[in-house]
Amino acid sequence: MSLKLTTSLSQRLVLTPQLRQRIEMLQMTTLELTDLIQQQLLENPVLEEVATQEEAQELAEKILDHLTSENPGSAPEVQVEAAEAELGSPGSNGAGDPEAAAAYSEVDTEGNHLASQTDLSENSVGDEIVGEDVSRDAFEEIDFGREFQDYLDPGYKTQEVEYKEDTPTFEQFLTRPPSLADHLEWQLHMGPIEGDACNAAVFVIGNLDAEGRLSATNEEIAAMGGWSEETVEKARQAVMRMEPVGCGARDVRECLLVQLEARGESERLAARLISDHLPELQQHKLPNLSKHLGIDINALLAELQFIRTLEPYPGRRYSAEEPVLISPEIYIEKLDEGDDEYVIYFADDGSPRLRISPQYQQMLSQPGVTNETKSFIREKVRSAVDLLRNIEHRRQTIYKVVESIVHRQQEFLDKGVQYIKPMMLKDIAEDIGMHLSTVSRVVNRKYAHTPQGVIELRRFFTEGMMNEDGEEISTRIIKLKIKKLIEEEDSHNPITDDQVVKILARDGIKLSRRTVAKYRDQMHIPGSRERRAVV
Repeated sequence: MSLKLTTSLSQRLVLTPQLRQRIEMLQMTTLELTDLIQQQLLENPVLEEVATQEEAQELAEKILDHLTSENPGSAPEVQVEAAEAELGSPGSNGAGDPEAAAAYSEVDTEGNHLASQTDLSENSVGDEIVGEDVSRDAFEEIDFGREFQDYLDPGYKTQEVEYKEDTPTFEQFLTRPPSLADHLEWQLHMGPIEGDACNAAVFVIGNLDAEGRLSATNEEIAAMGGWSEETVEKARQAVMRMEPVGCGARDVRECLLVQLEARGESERLAARLISDHLPELQQHKLPNLSKHLGIDINALLAELQFIRTLEPYPGRRYSAEEPVLISPEIYIEKLDEGDDEYVIYFADDGSPRLRISPQYQQMLSQPGVTNETKSFIREKVRSAVDLLRNIEHRRQTIYKVVESIVHRQQEFLDKGVQYIKPMMLKDIAEDIGMHLSTVSRVVNRKYAHTPQGVIELRRFFTEGMMNEDGEEISTRIIKLKIKKLIEEEDSHNPITDDQVVKILARDGIKLSRRTVAKYRDQMHIPGSRERRAVV
């Protein structure tokens, strides 16, 4: 085997940092995008946040009051213009204005920037205010009562003041809810179990799943710590009797029996039913079970009702997922009731509005700035321009996708879910001329506020099938029909899957019994035998 140099020609796709950021932004939620913007504001000094219209108006009024107090005889119009020039234009955020974003793309990164008219106004107003303040003593501007109250008042402080100063912040109260393992280990160390059994119990708790079930064998747990299987079994029995009772059981039968034992109901008929006839109970074969045991059906129903008070999965209360905050990013509304067209607009979620700092732009043309500093500023300006472009690209892409969805699902928005039409991702991709993966990223975890409620964009997409009239029907409508048939059935004579197939066939929808059973399982609806009411 010898070493040699060879040349080859190949093609490969290389993602630039700008393209990678654009792709990542498409699949971000509003909250994630806000976090990214906040991070960029901290990392990139060229970016600055622009005040909203309300904040700008409030600041303008404050500056106007200040100018009025200093110059009582000056013209109000001039003062208003000066105040607005002091603040700058709040609408200069390239993230929300396509024209502004296009303007950012024309940034001269070689340092040949000229100051804008707004910047000149800012400088002129700033020089005017500085000139007025020269004659004033800066010492008189200090609010000693506010800045140095701790040093100027050596006297006694009331208990209320001291209490407020010593109060911990709200951040110190934030914590995560205790997990199932935390809750069980806390009880373990508070209980009488000690020695190897206590150590083995820690491993038993560590091997529990989210439902509180133990899948590892005693032999496997014993091998982890070098204990005997009898010690592990003792530890498992101790864990099963902790709160919540039943954690550490290997199946539903053992879990329910332990809960009956903890309640002192081990001799009850329910214990016998769980121990010997659990499959018949699960299949709801109550008449056969009543004849086999010689028990009245009403007594059997009473025991079944008591068994339903037990928890087959005791760990579920500690494994619940944390609620996810849903913030609609798009609003789809009609401005007037008589309008036929929907208006699409983005939510004013309070996310920062960005612009490129004019001070740094001016530094590129100043002669006293070193080349190293100019190079740093140019790099940050390029990064800021890419960020603003990508934010605007994200907004335009989401708008195009939502506009196409509204055009196809207008009847659903007007009348409800019964009128939703089958629609696939590729339909929208072909409509707006974008790749299928781009549309998939856009609709993922994005929510829209519609006349039918807050809906995830992905929920607009459903599969469909052809009926006898050649019309395409959404599978969601078929599921709603199946659910309605089951809700209206006689509980003593529930409708079977075969009967559902025949009823849907009369409506021109041909399905197999297996397909009906699949849709029913997806809606978590039990079979006809489980739905039958015995009494």
